[in-house]
Amino acid sequence: MKILFTFPGQGTQRPGMLQGLPGTELAQAREVLGAEVDSLDTPRALEHTRAVQLALLISGVAWARELQRRGMTVDITCGLSIGAFPAAVVAGALDFRDALQLVALRGDLMEQAWPHGYGLTAIMGLTLPVVETLLEGSGAYIANLNAETQIVIAGSDEAMALVAQRALAKGANKAQRLAVSVPSHCELLAAPAEKLAQAFTHVTLNRPQCAYLSGSTGRVLWQPEKIADDLARNMARTVRWQEAMVAANERDARLAIEMPPGGILTCLTRQAAWNGECISLERSGADVALHLAKRLRG
Repeated sequence: MKILFTFPGQGTQRPGMLQGLPGTELAQAREVLGAEVDSLDTPRALEHTRAVQLALLISGVAWARELQRRGMTVDITCGLSIGAFPAAVVAGALDFRDALQLVALRGDLMEQAWPHGYGLTAIMGLTLPVVETLLEGSGAYIANLNAETQIVIAGSDEAMALVAQRALAKGANKAQRLAVSVPSHCELLAAPAEKLAQAFTHVTLNRPQCAYLSGSTGRVLWQPEKIADDLARNMARTVRWQEAMVAANERDARLAIEMPPGGILTCLTRQAAWNGECISLERSGADVALHLAKRLRG
């Protein structure tokens, strides 16, 4: 029986999310990034991709390490989009300081490529083949395969609005614009991904100490060069969260703990034929997580 840590992506951020963080990760981030860290989780800062992604990185690493400090051992880590970075740090593949610099660059590259008028929209209640037909001629792209009937699309505001209208007419339960201001996980970010890949050539990654499960491929990666490629290019690759959770389940993971903020991944993991417990750390608390882990190991 194994424990899986999951790390959320953009759209889960909220003002004040870095207040009361455990550990020294916020102080370490301040040493690398300076005074910027003190305002990352303000409403104004969170309008920008760089701040959102840095806040998610810092929060994910801080809470995961807190559980480890309190005696929990993680067997598998997996992150959705930017969540892959804290997953790699906690797995021991990427140094936290390097991650801070790379994520700052990642956010800048993504926002500079598409400063406004683009983003993501979640289509709920329709399967992938149906959504694919709705994309025809729209200029929008498939971005996330989160669950069998939760598909996220990327593109311009106009393209997504057109597909959303078609989806609702086709019987979708909801078509919701997400709090993401860039067209992630499609070919529109291929050029920024290539620039980030170049930055990774100056960083040394290590073989992870636990399984690093890619949210883009649904496969466990052990080789440092493959993890670097996964991290650098996942902004332009489709998220395959459902496949990743099926893979974790097949690797005997029976407790999935989602790092703050939010609980979206917990809901999505439950939809992937999960055979064990799924909890959001923010909603359940560290004591509950530790109790479940002890029961699982016992």
